[in-house]
Amino acid sequence: MSVRVRRVYEPPQPDDGVRVLVDRLWPRGLAKDAAHVDEWLKALAPSTGLRRWYHAGEGSYEEFRARYEAELTAPEAAGLLDRVREAAGRGPVTLLTAAREPGRSHAAVLARLLRP
Repeated sequence: MSVRVRRVYEPPQPDDGVRVLVDRLWPRGLAKDAAHVDEWLKALAPSTGLRRWYHAGEGSYEEFRARYEAELTAPEAAGLLDRVREAAGRGPVTLLTAAREPGRSHAAVLARLLRP
């Protein structure tokens, strides 16, 4: 099972597999056809309140991760997470985000949850 995280602004790579955008908002300045996104799963993104709290610098990444993982237990998010997990079982999946630091973003939390 191969799951990786990349910025959506980076050019697609041949080994990306299924490219899944996991941000709630479409990335600024990026044309939809230039993104090469196979699926856009907005419901896997953190809630607006959690995203704003984290970006305001009010808490640590570890606290953000815990709160976000709690949000992912909601039925819609949990179902989408299972769907991406199944896709990763069939081939590579690349989680795309516009975050400046993908390794400390919600996409990294998702990748950790999806890896065996």
